[in-house]
Amino acid sequence: MQSKIPLTFEMVKSDLRVNTFLQETDAKLKRMGYTDHGLRHAKIVSARCRLIAQKLGLTSVEIEYASIAGYCHDIGNFIDRSQHFIWGSLLFHHIFGEKVDDLNGLAQIMQAIASHDHEYDCFDNKTSAILIIADKSDVHRDRVAIKDLEKIKTDIHDRVNYAVYDNNLEIDPIKKRINFSIKLDTKFTQIMDYFAIFIERMTYCQKGADFLGYKFNLRINEFDFS
Repeated sequence: MQSKIPLTFEMVKSDLRVNTFLQETDAKLKRMGYTDHGLRHAKIVSARCRLIAQKLGLTSVEIEYASIAGYCHDIGNFIDRSQHFIWGSLLFHHIFGEKVDDLNGLAQIMQAIASHDHEYDCFDNKTSAILIIADKSDVHRDRVAIKDLEKIKTDIHDRVNYAVYDNNLEIDPIKKRINFSIKLDTKFTQIMDYFAIFIERMTYCQKGADFLGYKFNLRINEFDFS
């Protein structure tokens, strides 16, 4: 019988299947006209999950859970976009379920992946809430796949992402606030365009912060939206 091993971020991020599924996900979604959902996005979301978990004072094991969930949350997209969160959760179990001895960690990560899409208003654990905030805050021009500015202007998602040239997430444990700030080029698109496509995501971030006992604050340029 093969001995079980701990569930660690280093193990997950070096797994050939995980990285192949992320590459296939990015290729498929680019063909569909979506922004980046590949390795770049996975690394940023994972790093933000780790940052949030550390600032919250979670245990080293919980920090690993959050980092892993951030890295793997989109692996199901290459199978089906509309149910990618369910496929991603099942794929994660398929890859690691028989390898690891940490069944609690496995379950928490699967729950976080399965609930990270903003149409579901449910948080099963802190990892789920952390992942929501990390994922939905990755708004930046680097996510835009196409380079033709005239084409970018015709699609509101590409236009808004491209207009964001600076993006910062800060966690203040003293004031219990999660501050998400962006710099948006209003010559390229308007602030109202941001809300037109991201209001649900920001509301979900707010609910995630509430679950963690924090307040979520959005700053666009010099304007605060608490």
